[in-house]
Amino acid sequence: MKMTERIAALVFGTIFVLLSLMVTLETLLRKLFGASLQGVDELGGYALATGSTIAFTLALLDRNHIRIDLIHARLGACWKTALNLVATLLMALLAGLLCWMAWIQVSETLDYGSTAQTPWATPLIYPQAVWFGGLLLFALCATGRAFAAGRLLLRARVAEFNQSFGPRGLDEELRQELEDVARRRALAGVATASPETRELAS
Repeated sequence: MKMTERIAALVFGTIFVLLSLMVTLETLLRKLFGASLQGVDELGGYALATGSTIAFTLALLDRNHIRIDLIHARLGACWKTALNLVATLLMALLAGLLCWMAWIQVSETLDYGSTAQTPWATPLIYPQAVWFGGLLLFALCATGRAFAAGRLLLRARVAEFNQSFGPRGLDEELRQELEDVARRRALAGVATASPETRELAS
């Protein structure tokens, strides 16, 4: 799952870096030469659709989907386990439903050979296929987490289940932020160190 998360984050970042470069180029062309690429806004829509599906997966794997835990934190272990299981199963069900509805849309696009109503007249099957791929990844990860949750409960590893599938509390979020700060400082220290220092450290 960690490898999937890293790859998804890399793809997500690459999409929006490339989009920002395209927007910059479009702006320069319009200001300096009065010309236009005639499609950056179209690419922006595709990037937003694809990026949002990847963000679903990233939020799922890092447990960043919003859950209201005001009552959850005050419940006993049994109720926490039940709510965490319901939340995990419902997320998998939602991901599967989104994937199924997206497949219906992609099938209709294939049947009609739909194209975008833009100067590029892009065949919609291409951006929709990438969009569907993002939703499929989300559905697979959500289903995988649901099966992982079931395995933990069948083995009576309730504490580990609640730790892995419960909402992130304030203490956990604070600890993760502090770890990120320490890691960034360490990386910055290595980057600013002299070549001799880096060689000795290695």
